[in-house]
Amino acid sequence: MPGTRNLRPSRADTGDLLQVDRSAMRPLAERMRPARLDEMVGQRRLVAEGTALRTAVEAGKIHSMVLWGPPGCGKTTLALLLAHYADAEFKAISAVLSGLPEVRQVLAEAAHRFDGGRRTVLFVDEVHRFNKTQQDAFLPHIERGTIVFVGATTENPSFELNSALLSRCRVHVLESVSPDDILESLHRALSDTERGLGDRGLRIADDLLRLIAVAADGDVRRALTLLEIAAELAGEGGDVTASTIEQVLADRTRRFDKGGEQFYDQISALHKCVRSSNPDAALYWLTRMLDGGCDPGYLARRMTRMAVEDVGLADPRALQMSIDAWETFDRLGSPEGELALAQLVIYLASTAKSNAGYVAFKQAKRDVREFGTQDVPLHIRNAPTTLMKELGYGSGYQYDHDAEGGIALDQSGFPDAMGERVYYEPVERGLELKLKDKLDRIRAARAEALDRARGTGAD
Repeated sequence: MPGTRNLRPSRADTGDLLQVDRSAMRPLAERMRPARLDEMVGQRRLVAEGTALRTAVEAGKIHSMVLWGPPGCGKTTLALLLAHYADAEFKAISAVLSGLPEVRQVLAEAAHRFDGGRRTVLFVDEVHRFNKTQQDAFLPHIERGTIVFVGATTENPSFELNSALLSRCRVHVLESVSPDDILESLHRALSDTERGLGDRGLRIADDLLRLIAVAADGDVRRALTLLEIAAELAGEGGDVTASTIEQVLADRTRRFDKGGEQFYDQISALHKCVRSSNPDAALYWLTRMLDGGCDPGYLARRMTRMAVEDVGLADPRALQMSIDAWETFDRLGSPEGELALAQLVIYLASTAKSNAGYVAFKQAKRDVREFGTQDVPLHIRNAPTTLMKELGYGSGYQYDHDAEGGIALDQSGFPDAMGERVYYEPVERGLELKLKDKLDRIRAARAEALDRARGTGAD
């Protein structure tokens, strides 16, 4: 517990091997957990002096809440501090490990405690992993005040938690902790002789300590764990060298959740940077996702979609290049094949863009739904039999290759009830610039020819 001296007994006073200092067995990150709001690093927007949440907590007026933020940003610590300042009992359960029977038992104990005049702060870690029935079990207890509910989640609560639970809680968003704030936490751990490493006589340069802070990727707990590993490698009174840090930080990866909020945020960033013709930013997000362990095949598929949705006919080569890069990766594998994906994202972001085909397809689908099953006009129906010809199938069809200019302009291609429609509007970029000039001329000439054919044109 905070304030307990971290003593390591000598051989002379360890007559009973069962008498161990259990505080020394706890990880450094747990020993250094803040005991006061002033000790929290980061989250100034929420817990700085004068903020609404801090004022309420220090007054003991706590409310049920959902804490949403990445790992190691202080969600558990904040829940513990809520209970401390409110002089309430702290109980924690994990949605990963606990089922409905365990939840009911904890709630029953909280109700008994409430009847005795003491509140319970119930901390539910990974609350998004509870199903609707399990989440609903908390509702009456929150309403009666039996518990102060504190749910912690790394996922977007609006997607993962049911509306009934959200309506009874305030959502507080916690952010990744900056390297500077993490560095403050590391310095505190090195100087604290009771809970930290202050009695070990370690020596480490500030630039090496900053490497740990940056490698922790916003996670204070991870930073303290890395520091503890470095301290073990250096030994009592030792130097934490660049070589030590290199060993500690080997094979680290950045934070990435293959199926969660962060995953969709990053793929969204990649797609939007391609669309915005920003190859440098697009390459950064592609590299971030590959570094975090995203399936390269998934990225190849998404970039193929970008080629047809956002590049389109402004540069038809983009689609073939996407297929080629996808196939190249399948043949070479990782990491060699990742270069093909990197070159692809640079090309997609750099080339001309058009969503005209995408928009045209959506408009055509809308008309299909609106007009229903329209008959194919007789003149463009297939007429393989004599009976069909006698019924008028294909009657009046003009073979375009025989028409002047190669186009039978007075021949409509739409059902009679719809008339001619315009879906595809090429942009004035890339290849579509030429397509636009050509189609504008054809469409104008066709409209004039159809008007004459129907007898509505000018004399």
